[in-house]
Amino acid sequence: MNITLNDKSHQTNAANLQQLAEELALPASGVAIALNSELIIRDEWSTTALADGADILVITAACGG
Repeated sequence: MNITLNDKSHQTNAANLQQLAEELALPASGVAIALNSELIIRDEWSTTALADGADILVITAACGG
């Protein structure tokens, strides 16, 4: 299916956010995912289905000053 990932077109076979996170090799912590502008908590990634045309934003925490 075709989704938008951080404002770029992306092809994926992931059925849910957890599978997408694994496909993208996201770290186990310090990452947030928004689906269609709604932040999804990590505990719900495995039960949050993806659909063709979904808009995904992956946010990675950064340290700095």
